[in-house]
Amino acid sequence: MTERDCVDYMLALVIDRTFDGYMTEITTIYGQLEGLLGVKIEPASDNWDRLYNVDFYIEVGGKYIGLQIKPVSEGIQLPEIFKERGIQAKTHDKFTKEFGGKVFYVFSVKSGGWKEIANIDVVSEIKAEIERLEQIGK
Repeated sequence: MTERDCVDYMLALVIDRTFDGYMTEITTIYGQLEGLLGVKIEPASDNWDRLYNVDFYIEVGGKYIGLQIKPVSEGIQLPEIFKERGIQAKTHDKFTKEFGGKVFYVFSVKSGGWKEIANIDVVSEIKAEIERLEQIGK
């Protein structure tokens, strides 16, 4: 195996898959969730991603709702997702205390070559949080 083989392997495994995963998140969020919610969704800064485990956010009257996007495939087991949620709970609580809104998980799954929101019930939960924050702002 040559050094070039190793570099090519790492590029394909890490860079290409990571970029594809990121683009899938973008498509799921902007292509579907914005339309379903009727609000603008913004990508979170790297700082928010590291400190609060938030990928995207929605601003509502100076307060923020966080969104954590999780692509789910046959290879990802539910116990792993629940373990990660437990680890991230503290950072999500910190986000809520600092910015007023809850953090929601949006799970995306491949369906016929397209990504769909797996937990579609989260849309109504996010809408309820938007309404709650709008009421606080009045």
